[in-house]
Amino acid sequence: MSVNNPLEQCVRESLERYFSDLGDSEPHDMLAMVVRCVERPVLEVALEKANGNQSRAAEMLGITRSTLRKKLQLHDIQP
Repeated sequence: MSVNNPLEQCVRESLERYFSDLGDSEPHDMLAMVVRCVERPVLEVALEKANGNQSRAAEMLGITRSTLRKKLQLHDIQP
């Protein structure tokens, strides 16, 4: 399968390494694991690009400010 999106390719390569590292073990809760791994840096970068402005960061992320605040608390990110 051809992938043109560099971010998607990075995720694919990381998942291939994950499966390789698992060996004979079965994966569990893969989607939740990926979301946890990706969500924190996405939130941090959005806040950085918005110069700490939560309203702007939430708009960039396509979520409400209250949802952003909940996610920041969940990941223990200080705005």
